[in-house]
Amino acid sequence: MADMTGVVFPQADGRRSTSAVGREVVARALDGVDPVGSSAARRETAWRKEYAVHFRRLVEVGMEDRDAALTVARQGLGALHDHMRWVGASGVDQRLQAGLDEVGTPLHAATVEGTAEPERELTLPYRGRRLRGDELRRRLDQWVRDGVVEPGVQLAVERVLDHPEWLDLRDQRVVVLGAGAEMGPLRSILRWGGEVVGIDLPRPDLWRRVLTAAREGAGRLVIPTPDPEASDARLAERAGADLLHDLGAVARWLDGLEGRLVLGNYVYADGATNVRVTTAVDALTTHLAGRHDDLALAFLATPTDAFVVPADAVEQATRNYGERTLGRYVRTPLRVASGGRLLRRQYAPGEHVAISDSIVEQQGPNYLLAKRVHRWRASVAAHDGRVVSMNVAPPTRTRSVTKNRALAAAYAGAHFFGIEVFEPATSNTLMAALLVDDLRRSGRTAGNGTAAQGELLPWQAEARAAAHGGLWRVAYDPRSALGIAALLGLGGARQ
Repeated sequence: MADMTGVVFPQADGRRSTSAVGREVVARALDGVDPVGSSAARRETAWRKEYAVHFRRLVEVGMEDRDAALTVARQGLGALHDHMRWVGASGVDQRLQAGLDEVGTPLHAATVEGTAEPERELTLPYRGRRLRGDELRRRLDQWVRDGVVEPGVQLAVERVLDHPEWLDLRDQRVVVLGAGAEMGPLRSILRWGGEVVGIDLPRPDLWRRVLTAAREGAGRLVIPTPDPEASDARLAERAGADLLHDLGAVARWLDGLEGRLVLGNYVYADGATNVRVTTAVDALTTHLAGRHDDLALAFLATPTDAFVVPADAVEQATRNYGERTLGRYVRTPLRVASGGRLLRRQYAPGEHVAISDSIVEQQGPNYLLAKRVHRWRASVAAHDGRVVSMNVAPPTRTRSVTKNRALAAAYAGAHFFGIEVFEPATSNTLMAALLVDDLRRSGRTAGNGTAAQGELLPWQAEARAAAHGGLWRVAYDPRSALGIAALLGLGGARQ
């Protein structure tokens, strides 16, 4: 990685180590809050194999102490910004701020208007149908009974059903970082007639898909291009910006947009690049927050992480453990044969509020660090009084999942353990509806209407409307069932 430019990992001894940064960010996050955990992270010599235990510890320390959770978040973000570097035209490592100051080729706005009539009713694509009205309400009710989503999801979506006028987001300027992302809200907002500022890599195939969605939609799409004279016919070839290398140009361009911005982070990249682009987005976030007092933030949390979950989720998982399922008949011989590693019960007897650990080790520490940065930024911003939409998205058959053979197989067999895996169209529409609810209610109240978002423990805000697919409420520790689910999925078994 020695020849990298843009946002990069720091260089030490002639190389750029992702593991060294991951260890130090986690250790710094825990400094003063959990000295033992901080020291253990710094001393970890098998980071890529043992990282999950340290990321779980980041959650454990904030279960009952909001100040501790916020300290972890602020220190983790500070460590990331202190360590990551910018390599620009000078070719030397500099602090991240240099990337915001280095504009390079300026960007211009191109606008694409939709041609359809706005949808004025929330509908949800689901298993080949489009659910609406009472049918959608029944599906939400069934998901809650099955433990697929938290009750707050049902409350939020039903509020949108009761207020279809909320779908008209023309009064919001939603910046979708990752315009082509399968899980992003771009298509839904454009169908509903809203305005989207879309930013993604300069890839013509990607932009052809996005521009088609915009023209077939009912809203307005504003996109960056370095060519102010680009014709409609050539726009796909001239659209886009690379946050890793064009950070300053993107920041300057967004600075020039009028009105309130909702900055939505839906970016994803493979491996270490995921941390680099996440760092770029967080640097952009802090830049815009310093210039827009009313900046709102939007994120999606991955379900394959560790979360503190409420007591009723623990109770349902405990009940599920005692039911006569496939797992009950095979768990004793499997547990004995595996030395207790397989089909462990998810929560210990007597636990109330507990941690559901769904970290998939094969996804790696860079993926988890990137996703944890989103959660940290959401917690800090909410505590500081900003409107924040941070919702746990369901397990979904996105391209990034299906190209991982082991994870794709596990998803194929997950239904045997009560976990529902969603199709992208269902997930992105559902999460867009939750975004609408968060924006319209301005983040002022929690799902039960008793506390402002910034006054909750961070885990309570995350759990409020989590669509985790059932991972929090299944009988077994998800990692202890993952291998069996993968075998069932690879075998093409059917329920």
